[in-house]
Amino acid sequence: MRRLIFHTLSIVVITLLSITTTWADKPRLVVNIIVGSLSDSDLDRYSANFSDGGFKLLMESGVRYHNATLDYANTSTAAGLATIATGTEPATHGVIGTHWWNYVDGSYVELLADNKAYAVEPSTGTGKFSPHRLSCPTLSDMVMMHNSASKCCTIAVDPLSAIVLAGKHGIAYWAEGNQTRWTTSSAYCQNLPKWVAEYNREGQNNMYHIKRWRPLYGAKHYTNSEVAVLEGITGKTTTLISDVNLNLANSDFGKMCYTPAGNTMLLKFAFQYITKESLGKDEHPDVINISLDTARYIAETYGTESMEYEDMLYRLDKDIEDFLVRLYAQFKHKEDIVVTLSSYHGTSPSYNYKGDTTRERFNIGQMEVLVNAFLGAKYGSDKYILGFANKALYFNHTLLNSKRLDIATIREEVATFLLQMRGVSSAISSTALRNTYFGAGRSRLMQQSFYPTRSGDVIIDLLPGWIFEREEIRSSSDGGYNYDRNVPLMIYRGGKSQQVEREVSISALAPTLSYILGIERPWASTESALYEFRK
Repeated sequence: MRRLIFHTLSIVVITLLSITTTWADKPRLVVNIIVGSLSDSDLDRYSANFSDGGFKLLMESGVRYHNATLDYANTSTAAGLATIATGTEPATHGVIGTHWWNYVDGSYVELLADNKAYAVEPSTGTGKFSPHRLSCPTLSDMVMMHNSASKCCTIAVDPLSAIVLAGKHGIAYWAEGNQTRWTTSSAYCQNLPKWVAEYNREGQNNMYHIKRWRPLYGAKHYTNSEVAVLEGITGKTTTLISDVNLNLANSDFGKMCYTPAGNTMLLKFAFQYITKESLGKDEHPDVINISLDTARYIAETYGTESMEYEDMLYRLDKDIEDFLVRLYAQFKHKEDIVVTLSSYHGTSPSYNYKGDTTRERFNIGQMEVLVNAFLGAKYGSDKYILGFANKALYFNHTLLNSKRLDIATIREEVATFLLQMRGVSSAISSTALRNTYFGAGRSRLMQQSFYPTRSGDVIIDLLPGWIFEREEIRSSSDGGYNYDRNVPLMIYRGGKSQQVEREVSISALAPTLSYILGIERPWASTESALYEFRK
């Protein structure tokens, strides 16, 4: 009897040890899938039509955090990308947006612009981009610094997504704007790999163009009813979206940005990269970031209440399923791969959804004229405003100094003046954000977005439902309300399944992956590894 009990206990111990050992082993490959402008609630809203092997696999078989948030108010695309990559907020990583104005000389500064960089041949890529203005190491940077034999790659439609997620090590690919060929910057390499050059010459992306965008499923299966360009809808009452440019998808680049084909193209290329570069095939862990920016373009253009947005998600679900099936077929053990799904922000309700007057747009140009006139009436007619970006007005400091005006006073006067404008919830001067600690509420979120050397002089917070007016944009992420801040976060590795309800920050993803990989977390990260993945 003793022998039987001992034998049984031995089997149990060995089994438990084997499970622990499996999870103690470092994964060979981390695949980060980032879906632009996706809120966590959308996954539940449309789940009835998802396949078992796409979104649902990650939602039900991985660790899903239902209350993952961006812990700041300026929920721009650039800021969200950097937060995912570095594990900290804009107040630390400094990526507040795509551009700003220099306080010292008033010059216009672009985050990625670099005259010393160039697009790599034989691509016909356009733009001189590099990561030289990124100040905090990303997850990919940390992996490469820990082990130079590791490979790290980021693939996106938008160079902003590719470069900010990648950081300064590894390589970043994006779709150049002429022929949607995959390109990169001389900051990463001098020549494209031969297989990438051949992929471009063969026009592989063109194979996935959608000539006429029709619903994937019967119209009765769709929750949304607004429609702009989707064809062949029968058996369902719809409302036509009349303020959309119907020619956006006419060019090759437009087909990539404004139809679901863009997601398909990107995932196909990502899988080719994994196989051609043999990612995950040795003891040196590799990382690939896949940023599905097409989802953001479609959400912004047609709105999240549109059938276009809904259909894009159904098609993306199928694309993810196909990608994952092919990916796992390359590996003997599922535990060798960690797959994450997240987003760099959600997005607002459409500003004119069925005539809802609580969803409106704020005219930036009119605001600038009124503020300049207000200052001109007090201090003499002149050009006091350099511009508006990152939810903030930037003053002409050279002019203000020449007039010997107190800039702190001007900031407070303008902040008070802005409160009279319809749609403005609050306005805070950069002086207050620098000198006062805000421990709670919207002011704390605004402070988390504030980076002293790049943020503007007066930061504006709009009312819920309002967005800043931009041409051909129906939905936007920069409000910083719950619909912008609540994003999906799922981590899938084999059979570890758990539904987590507590609130967590999306900035915890990079430290968690660092912990799983057994490397130092990104230097500026302000979060620890998520509890569910600690030993």
